[in-house]
Amino acid sequence: MSVGGDRAEHSSSLGIAYAEEHHKADAASVERLRARLASYMVKKGLRSTAQRRLIVDTFFEGASHMTIEDLLNEVRSRDRGIGYATVYRTLKLLAECGVASERKFSDGLSRYELADDASAHHDHLICVSCGRITEFEEPRIEALQDEVARRHGFTITSHKHEMYGTCADCHAREINAQA
Repeated sequence: MSVGGDRAEHSSSLGIAYAEEHHKADAASVERLRARLASYMVKKGLRSTAQRRLIVDTFFEGASHMTIEDLLNEVRSRDRGIGYATVYRTLKLLAECGVASERKFSDGLSRYELADDASAHHDHLICVSCGRITEFEEPRIEALQDEVARRHGFTITSHKHEMYGTCADCHAREINAQA
């Protein structure tokens, strides 16, 4: 989850636009999320310690879909004294206040990403061979699920869409291995 920058977008043969690997938030979204965290911490009477700030900054700068272990390794490359429990509690804090979203894919690990703004919703393609997670946005899917909900008199409050299969790189390796 890099701060700022353009998303690297590509088009598949189906015309679905997707972003490779990272869901990049714009600077304004990041600032809104940081303000949300600061407000939540004041409300809960929590201190902003140097360790907590390092963990939060590393999370905002890091790759999307980080596990606790991923974040711990990144944080420890900057401060060897930060423990697993501190990283765990900080990630749970980020999720509680709506700054991070916890995702559980088929590997059973909890992964964290920056929380979506309403306008920045995305879904996931998960490669069952290499574990690569690709985020994508497809307005036709969103419109279709809204239509299905409407047809059934259902009001959607949230959803997640995950598709499991083989990514293009793994598929190419499989084809080359068979040749």
